[in-house]
Amino acid sequence: MTDKQNGSGKPAEGAAVGGQPGIQAQVVAQYIKDLSFENPNVEKLMSGPGENPNMKLEVNVNARRMSDKEGLFESAIDFKAHATNEAGTIYQLEVVYAGIFRIKNIPEEALEPFLLINCPALIFPYLRRLASDLTREGGFPPLLLDPIDFAGLYVRRKQQEAGSAETPTVS
Repeated sequence: MTDKQNGSGKPAEGAAVGGQPGIQAQVVAQYIKDLSFENPNVEKLMSGPGENPNMKLEVNVNARRMSDKEGLFESAIDFKAHATNEAGTIYQLEVVYAGIFRIKNIPEEALEPFLLINCPALIFPYLRRLASDLTREGGFPPLLLDPIDFAGLYVRRKQQEAGSAETPTVS
């Protein structure tokens, strides 16, 4: 038996399976790439009775190969939250939270899904806490985000890309 195994009889993480080296992924860094919190109508909000806000949330994920180093990739979550009521905008939060990942031994066809599904899933808990803290520090109840299905986002993106590729363009 040539495969490395942990005590459970299963191959250890990063171990060779079938003679090929296993995928290795490491979080090198994570950081706030861009941040904006706006509270434009505080006077209106303080004078009137509180009401439930209308929330509009937007999540996008992007990834890129870092040009200066081999095996380093950046995966970023672009998150926007816009809370409104009859008085207008309550707050607007925009955050781009990113991570740099060192990834080795990954097949080229698996790289894009890994960068757009697995990497964002690793850094999302930190973005979630940041959004909660920012809204609370802005004077509002904390924004508690539900977990995000990054695999579902990826599938929808691919379906949209396939749909737009099939639609003929008129010049």
